[in-house]
Amino acid sequence: MTTLTHFNQSGEAHMVDVGQKATTQRTAVTSGYIEMLPNTLALIQSGEHKKGDVLSIARIAGIMASKKTADLIPLCHPLPITHLEITFNIDSENNRVYCRTTVKTNGQTGVEMEALTATQIALLTIYDMCKAVDRGMCIQSIRLEEKSGGKSGLWQRGTST
Repeated sequence: MTTLTHFNQSGEAHMVDVGQKATTQRTAVTSGYIEMLPNTLALIQSGEHKKGDVLSIARIAGIMASKKTADLIPLCHPLPITHLEITFNIDSENNRVYCRTTVKTNGQTGVEMEALTATQIALLTIYDMCKAVDRGMCIQSIRLEEKSGGKSGLWQRGTST
């Protein structure tokens, strides 16, 4: 069984020493969605929400949040993000907005937390902008889809490793 790396032998929390790790291209892809009432989704799609273009603002919020991950999660290393892309897909049949985030860096540790943070904050921003018309929105399935780089290499959801 793998041990938890954020605890030392005495059981105290500590930041993992990545100083001896190789610098490699690291990528993480995450996803999640927000479900809402049909009229809320229609407001987002039409661009007629009184607060502005909901998805553009959510995208910027996700990008900004990703860059602040080390300030939010105590044991995360600050990383230089070399690429970040957030895409939204509308699912009118299920009244959902799907968010997919890809984050890249050249570094000694992965960018999973940065990608997860970006996805979550982008979806929270949609909630914030639309809560006046739909307080029952539900954010779901925030998850890592894929990561690559480093010693462990490629991991993809649905594979055995």
